[in-house]
Parts: sequence; C-alpha cells; structure tokens
Amino acid sequence: MRLFTLIFIVSVGIFWPPSALAQTRTFRDSPEILLGLKLDRSPSLTFVDVDGDNDVDVVVANGRHWPQANEVFLNNGEGRFTVGYTLGEEFATTYSVPSADIDGDGDMDVVVANDRAPNMIYLNNGKGIFKYSGAIGPEVEPTRDVILADLNGDKRPDAIVTNRGAENGIYLNKGNGRFGRKRGFGTKKDSTISLAVADVNKDGRPDLVLANRDGQGNTLFLNNSKMEFSRPIYFGSGSDETRAVAVADMNGDGNADIVTANIGEANGIYFGDGKGRFDSGVSFGGEKDRTYAVVVADMDRDGDIDIVVGNVREKNAVYFNDGSGKKFTELRFGDQKNVTYGVALGDINRDGYPEIGVANSDGLNGIYLNRPATSDAMSVLPQRHRDQNSKDEGVNGI
Repeated sequence: MRLFTLIFIVSVGIFWPPSALAQTRTFRDSPEILLGLKLDRSPSLTFVDVDGDNDVDVVVANGRHWPQANEVFLNNGEGRFTVGYTLGEEFATTYSVPSADIDGDGDMDVVVANDRAPNMIYLNNGKGIFKYSGAIGPEVEPTRDVILADLNGDKRPDAIVTNRGAENGIYLNKGNGRFGRKRGFGTKKDSTISLAVADVNKDGRPDLVLANRDGQGNTLFLNNSKMEFSRPIYFGSGSDETRAVAVADMNGDGNADIVTANIGEANGIYFGDGKGRFDSGVSFGGEKDRTYAVVVADMDRDGDIDIVVGNVREKNAVYFNDGSGKKFTELRFGDQKNVTYGVALGDINRDGYPEIGVANSDGLNGIYLNRPATSDAMSVLPQRHRDQNSKDEGVNGI
C-alpha cells in the first residue's frame, strides 16, 4: 500500500534522471481490499490458494513476540477478500506462515513459525479450513522464519528453520504430514532472520543463502552430495544488518544473484559466477533506509527481474530493473508512517501482473494493486463495483 511522486534511477547508490521509458506501472491500495481492520503486529503474509478455487488467497502472520491469532482471507474471485477467519484456535508469537502441500494430499497446508513457542503444522481439509496437527520437532526456539522446500529430492517439502540467537535446523518431511528430527547447521549462536533456497552453483542441488543480523556475516551454505551444509561462505561486508534475502538472475547472465534487505544502510545485489562465488556487489535504495523485507519478480513484464522492498518508517519501494541488474527506476509507495515487516507478491485479479501484499506492525495490512500508470484508479475493479462506487460518497467513504 503505497504511492509515489518522484521517480529516480538508482545505480550503485547514485541517482540518475529517469528516462522517457521509465516504468509504466503504479501501485495503489484500496479500502475495498484491506486484510481486516485490526492493528495487529503483523510481520509477514503469504499468497496461496487455500480453498482450491484457482484464485489467490492470503494467510497473515500476527504476533511477533506477543501471542495473537493468525488469519486467513479468501479471494472472492474478483480480487477482493470478503471472507476471513482465524487459521486455528491457537494464539502464538508468529513471524511467518509459509505454505506447501505437506502431507501430499493435493491441497496447501501451513506451517506457523513462532518465537519461543513450538513451530506448528496446520493441515488443510481441501476447502481452506485448517486443523492443528502437531509441531515441527520438540525444540522451542527464537524462530524468525521457516522455509518449505524440497532439499533431498523426494518431492516432499522439507522445513528449514531459522533462529535468532540459536542454531538453525533442517527437518526432513517424512511423507505423512510429519517431520523428522532436527539436523542443525551453522553455529549455536547464529542470528539468522531469513533465508532463500536456490541452486547457486548449478550442481542440481538446492543451496541455502542466509540473512544474518547482530554483527554476523551473511552466509551461503552449498549442498554437497550428502545434503550436508557444513562450510559457510560469506558474502557482503561481514557485518551487514540484513533482514531478508532473495535469489534471482538479476543481470540475465544465467547465474543466480543475491539481493539483500539491510537495516541502516543501502540494500545490496551480489552477482554470482554460477559456481557459488559472488562479487563485492552494488547497492540500491537509501543509505539510511531500514529495509525489513525483499521479494523479486518481473513486476512490469518486460523480461527482467525487479525488486520490491518493505521499509520501516519510510515509504516502501519498487525498483524496476533496466536489465543490467545495476540500474533501477525507483518507485515509492505507501505511507511513510508504516512499519512494514513483510511484503509478498500475488496476482489477485488474474491480469498477469503481481500485486504487492504488505504486512505492517501496528498498522492495517493490505494489498497494492499493480496497474498501468495511465489507467483510472477504479479500473482494477469489476464494472459492477465501479458502478456502485460512483453512487457512494467516494472511495474513502466506503
């Protein structure tokens, strides 16, 4: 949820005048697509079709250090979320709610990643109704994220748990909605906030890229033939306060690159050589921004990968890539007062362009519509909604 006025091109921290062909998209929120009206402490959200009707729903994580209820919002098929309910009966100190088909029954389940509380498994009945079915392991840790990805090639999503101030862990999926014992990696005092899973050295095995805080260097763990993650490879300055990472081919050379979201310094892009090595990087964004979240996708469908970031007490931003991975058109959106912990992408109205979902701490959560810069503000809504809105006192009065 954010808007924008001035547009800049960013190249290694330097602003250049925008070109005549600068981005052609805008991102606007709407009172019709807020995700509830509560001021929860929401650190993240996940776009996923939970009820099997082929449109994108939303699961919102709430709580952080304080127990709150996590929530599900169903898409009515027209890009609006008209039904919502709690994920389960349990309140928890939740940081993330990743989704995957954990039990292999064809629908999307949810894992709830909690701070100093069990990391919970919720299985889907196929219609978007979830039931608590146990925890991932017996450990109670300061968890900040859980990533669901197939690490061992058995076509089942495994759970990679990141902890702030404790050893990270891998839990292999046993195939029945349960996970095996913890396989630790890293050190006992890692401060890992999140990670990305990608094959960065082209050996066919997924590797782990970690975002670390508290003065710890960001690390890459390559996956060997025994699925061991034992030797850290550092990237960045060695003391970046990194809150999130994403991996994509930013410059179109066929190799995986790393994008970092940093607190109190510019964000970074590190270009890979396809062998698991990364250069010293280039920067983007403000030197004093507090960026808590980053996601990447082709936001304008021009064939290259763009960047979306969530900031604290600063407008969020989309960075449109010129194809080089080094020069970007910056577009700020949303309210500067927001504390945005999480951003996610999903095409809620099935027009082929991803919308931006935003999770705010002590603020309203919502979605910014991705639409042509020259289109009317109401054009994203079905005609019958636009007709009704014209009868009201204006969008803000709905």
